[in-house]
Amino acid sequence: MNAIQTPVTGDSRTLALLRRFVLVLWIAGLLGTSAELLLLGHTDGAWQLVPLVLIAAGLLAFAWLAMARQRACLRVFQATLVLFVASGFAGVLLHLLGKMDFKRETNPSLAGWELFREALQGAMPPILAPAAMIQFGLLGLAYTFRHPTLIRSTKTSTTTR
Repeated sequence: MNAIQTPVTGDSRTLALLRRFVLVLWIAGLLGTSAELLLLGHTDGAWQLVPLVLIAAGLLAFAWLAMARQRACLRVFQATLVLFVASGFAGVLLHLLGKMDFKRETNPSLAGWELFREALQGAMPPILAPAAMIQFGLLGLAYTFRHPTLIRSTKTSTTTR
């Protein structure tokens, strides 16, 4: 057995199975969310395209990782996932601000806490919907936790010194 191969134990099989399950959840969630965004017409302006562009970038980064299995590919994938998380927080803020503007237009007397509370209620735009991007980012990062590509890279670099 060379330095790159690791013995297959019950724990490593379990981790591989969990990693595959997380990956399936991640891909299914991204495909469903992108379909929903497209069906809702979430394409008005650059800000509304951000989640769709990030989803495409995330899927492409994962495809590159799956084909090349290199440390650099994994790091690009992880950087994309961090952008997912950041976009989720930005999206929640943008939805909240947009809803506050709408509430202010319909009732100019609203201000402060009352405006904030009113903005949190009601359906459109759903304020917490962009938080799904946070979830997808964290789910993808969970997939990369102790990823075999990192383990192989570490073992290869220590054996070549």
